[in-house]
Amino acid sequence: MVKAIKNKLRLWVQILFAAITNGYVIGFIKGRIFTGTTKKICVPGLNCYSCPGALGSCPIGSLQAVLTNRNYQFSFYVIGFLILVGVCLGRFVCGWLCPFGLVQDIVYQIPFVKKYKNIYGHKILKYLKYVILILFVIILPLFVVNIIGQGSPWFCKYICPSGTLMAGIPLVAMNTPLQQAIGFLYYWKVSILILLILLSIVVYRPFCKYLCPLGAIYGMFHSVAFYRYDVDVEKCVQCGKCQKSCNMDISVWQNPNSPECIRCGDCIKCCSTGAIQKTNILKKECVMQKNDI
Repeated sequence: MVKAIKNKLRLWVQILFAAITNGYVIGFIKGRIFTGTTKKICVPGLNCYSCPGALGSCPIGSLQAVLTNRNYQFSFYVIGFLILVGVCLGRFVCGWLCPFGLVQDIVYQIPFVKKYKNIYGHKILKYLKYVILILFVIILPLFVVNIIGQGSPWFCKYICPSGTLMAGIPLVAMNTPLQQAIGFLYYWKVSILILLILLSIVVYRPFCKYLCPLGAIYGMFHSVAFYRYDVDVEKCVQCGKCQKSCNMDISVWQNPNSPECIRCGDCIKCCSTGAIQKTNILKKECVMQKNDI
């Protein structure tokens, strides 16, 4: 029993965190967005502000809200939050705390003739999320403005499948006025969502690998994050088991802190020599200082 729970620990953490951060059940029942004080607080994952059950705000959505507002130039809170989470956890958030990551993990379990880790052109396409971050999250909201200087949240409005799944569809389903107002934009975003869901059956986490700007931000901190992976070169036999077990297709023995790593821990479980280890840099430095004394 204990072993079964341990093997499914990541899944249970994902489910629990998604339930906690989207725990406003009345919102789903009545089709009404929660507006309490906790909405001022960002949560680590791609958790849409407009989701009827959301108790917090998505950091990408919050960042765009500031960038598109003509009255604000910079958000110390949102930028500070992204840096803090990135430095402490990196893309651990993607693997353990993001609701849309959970959706993709579940969908990937649907049986199919053949499963693939990547799509054709992966080595180039994995950089697309950085293009989306720079272009759709930052540049377009800042510089494409209306007559009064107000921008538009381009990523949230035109791309984000998490927002469509968690906010757009539930709100439209439960509100007749919204049903009468939907048009091309709604169908466009639903089409993106459907395409990604279908692709997720065959390819592991396509949104995380190729499109997510939040993953792009957190990935930048992997080489300096407090929580990271280390490879003991004396124990490592370079058998390649870690890469075979890695659905993100990372050569862990060469680059244990790749920006693509979501810290799922599969490589650690499969390593027969115990060469791959989780390292808390703060704890490690404290131990080193203690030994020096």
